[in-house]
Amino acid sequence: MTTPTPLGAAEARTRLHELTVIDVRTPGEYTSGHLPGALNIPLDHLRRVLPDLRHAADRGDILVVCASGARSANACELLAGNGIPARGLDGGTGAWAAAGHELEHPTHRSRSGWAMERQVRLTAGTLVLLGLLLGGLVHPAVRLLSAGVAAGLVISALTGACGLAALLAKLPHNRPRADALEHTLAALRDR
Repeated sequence: MTTPTPLGAAEARTRLHELTVIDVRTPGEYTSGHLPGALNIPLDHLRRVLPDLRHAADRGDILVVCASGARSANACELLAGNGIPARGLDGGTGAWAAAGHELEHPTHRSRSGWAMERQVRLTAGTLVLLGLLLGGLVHPAVRLLSAGVAAGLVISALTGACGLAALLAKLPHNRPRADALEHTLAALRDR
């Protein structure tokens, strides 16, 4: 099954009232600003909520959103592979905001308000500096840490998938609280 082409920000805005919007970013990214009415179900939780998403798709179209469109494309592939039609937002929330459309900000803040891309830059930069510093002080072979991070960044750029982001998404500050995910699923069922 092939996934449909993503919706542009302008088309998504005109159809927003009829779409079930699923934001697959981490809770911290979600709280930094999301499409109006979007429900936060992080990408790594989609498999466990497939029945709820299938019921939502039976009631109307699903729009999957992330920061840039890469994670939502992965989510749409996963959903399509499970017989659930969904479309992504071309360019993600970045394109939405760049088009001048409003973003909602929840009244409660998550434990982390940093976008995943910012977390990746901080972690990668720290690891590179650590590898270079310790390579000069401890043993030159430690510089391989810096080379490994650089290789990971190149692979990420070429494939659109980031292993470091996948690892960071598993940290406690990037995980949804169990009650928050249950609240989101209840809202999804009530639509």
